[in-house]
Amino acid sequence: MAQHKSAEKRIRSSARRHKRNTQQLSAMKTMIKKVRSAKDKTTAEKVLKETVSLLDKLAGKKVIHPNKAANQKSKLTKIVNALKK
Repeated sequence: MAQHKSAEKRIRSSARRHKRNTQQLSAMKTMIKKVRSAKDKTTAEKVLKETVSLLDKLAGKKVIHPNKAANQKSKLTKIVNALKK
């Protein structure tokens, strides 16, 4: 239990941040699944563009590590490039 007002506030803000980060991570995972499950190249490229943007935003906000974002972008791009039109 927190003994100081500042510690109580930290607990509250930490809980808010955790909730927001969890939602953003869930959205990221959903977007990655959409790219992986895309059948044709045009829709995959469209979804990939949105996913790359989201990964960059999350890396910029320190929700995920920048290297993880780079790895994900690389893997997804390889998958999309391997698709046939």
